[in-house]
Amino acid sequence: MPVVEFGELVRGDRVRANTPHEINEAIDAEIAATVRFYSDRTAYEISERIEELDHEWDIERYIEANAAMLSFTGAVLGLKEDRKWLILPVVVSTFLLQHAIQGWCPPVSLFRRLFIRTRKEIEAEKYALKALRGDFDVVSFQESGRDSEKEAVSSSGGI
Repeated sequence: MPVVEFGELVRGDRVRANTPHEINEAIDAEIAATVRFYSDRTAYEISERIEELDHEWDIERYIEANAAMLSFTGAVLGLKEDRKWLILPVVVSTFLLQHAIQGWCPPVSLFRRLFIRTRKEIEAEKYALKALRGDFDVVSFQESGRDSEKEAVSSSGGI
């Protein structure tokens, strides 16, 4: 049974909780469209997409890289040009702390509008693609085999 609501797979994501519903829906629709696109592709093509997803930056990584870059720039400009630039690392580190505590800070809104995804959203797409590729078929077969074994043993009076 295919998962239609990708939002259900990423419940509890603090970034999603602080993102407008329309943006979350657009990201979910993009994930669903990608999975539909790969539904008639070969296992090799699906594997290539999964490999791409393994290298995709999530919003946390964008926030960390952005904070490091702006803090460094502010510190260099503060030391070389004008001390007023030292306010930049202070503001950026405040945003980073706010994000760590609340799961939201002003840059999150910008990145979400650019459709930068959370790690859970990326993992939801990978999970769906792995299901398409058949990665979980063996697990399903093993589970049904265990049930058959339990039924056979219990009907023989062994358990």
